Amino acid sequence: METIHTIGRRKASVARIYMSKGKGNITVNGKDFKEYFPVDTMQFKLEQPFKISDLVGKFDVKVNVNGGGNTGQVEAIRLAISRALCELDAENRPALKSDGLLTRDSRVVERKKPGQKKARKKFQWVKR
Repeated sequence: METIHTIGRRKASVARIYMSKGKGNITVNGKDFKEYFPVDTMQFKLEQPFKISDLVGKFDVKVNVNGGGNTGQVEAIRLAISRALCELDAENRPALKSDGLLTRDSRVVERKKPGQKKARKKFQWVKR
């Protein structure tokens, strides 16, 4: 098996991953993922696709991610890993799909409208 390359997106984040056989090392932008994402819930989200498909510690993942914040980046990486696991073996697809890991979350920030304070909030209105 050679390297599998996939892309995941979420909000303003774009994650490009390169997955190959290995010992389970995940590097994000040149750093270990536990150093890049110190919060436990984010580390759990990164390992989630491997745990669901029972492939923990079998692949090395090299990630280039940019744009957005922490949560958007983690979820973009998670989508890319899930896509790579489906590309590797089609039998992983039903388990990942049932947990919603193959769905691209299309929600993005609503734009600010002119004549308003924010996207939906208006300026205070005074009658008298």
